[in-house]
Amino acid sequence: MSQRVVVTGAAGKLGRAVITDLAAHGWDVLAVDRVSVPGWSGDSLRADLTDYGQVLEIVSGAVDERGPRPEAVVHLAAVPAPGLIPNSATFANNAPATWNVFNACRAAGVRKVVWASSETVLGLPFDTPPPYAPVDEEYHPRPESTYSLVKTLEEEMATQFCRWDPELSMTGLRFSNVMYPEDYAAFPAFDADPQLRRWNLWGYIDARDGAQAVRRSLEYRTPGREVFVIANADTVMSRSSASLMAEVFPDVEIRKELGEHETLLSIDKARRVLGYEPEHSWRDE
Repeated sequence: MSQRVVVTGAAGKLGRAVITDLAAHGWDVLAVDRVSVPGWSGDSLRADLTDYGQVLEIVSGAVDERGPRPEAVVHLAAVPAPGLIPNSATFANNAPATWNVFNACRAAGVRKVVWASSETVLGLPFDTPPPYAPVDEEYHPRPESTYSLVKTLEEEMATQFCRWDPELSMTGLRFSNVMYPEDYAAFPAFDADPQLRRWNLWGYIDARDGAQAVRRSLEYRTPGREVFVIANADTVMSRSSASLMAEVFPDVEIRKELGEHETLLSIDKARRVLGYEPEHSWRDE
């Protein structure tokens, strides 16, 4: 029998790619969101994740007596970026929803949780230059917005949940800016001004590769909390990565020899631990 997985935020830009990919790879997907999921014919549920009772029902398999209890939960639901609604509203939605998911999984005995952290914890929008490049998971989060602060708190929450319950495996994915193939038509215009995309070191993640990272994270069952930067292997620019850093961040230490268009959001850890390898690039579309 296929394994049941709950995916929250299934109607979002990344969520739609994730549920499609997981279903194609044999997972039994329950798609959860506040709104209906366009084009999805599998099991779905509309729910408010800030209501703990609803979340506990979902992760314990007690929704409308349907079951079964999921083997894993992928938590993508959130106000997806800073500045969309007032900061207090962003916090009031994102922080409780994530706590509800984490705590309900622990209470229901769901031992595998994958959730969307964010590249923003690395210090975006890099008005203060990064400590070095490519940036990675080795320095302490530097949230510069309420949205990013919540993502930082989520990572700390996961650490403590795993300390409380050593059987939990919780994987946070620091996704870069999610893109669909139709978004790539705008990329050549970025070359005119390297300042346009300096805010995230010219990074992006193809939604299909983001979905791959989620799937590989579900297969990673080592107990404890881990976080990974998830980006594509290249930048959004035609110019070399070395020349971009030399012009825009001349005083930032470069810690490795860079490939011509190599991402400055390091995916080395994800490659090494998860077996993640981007399969798509805007240059091929």
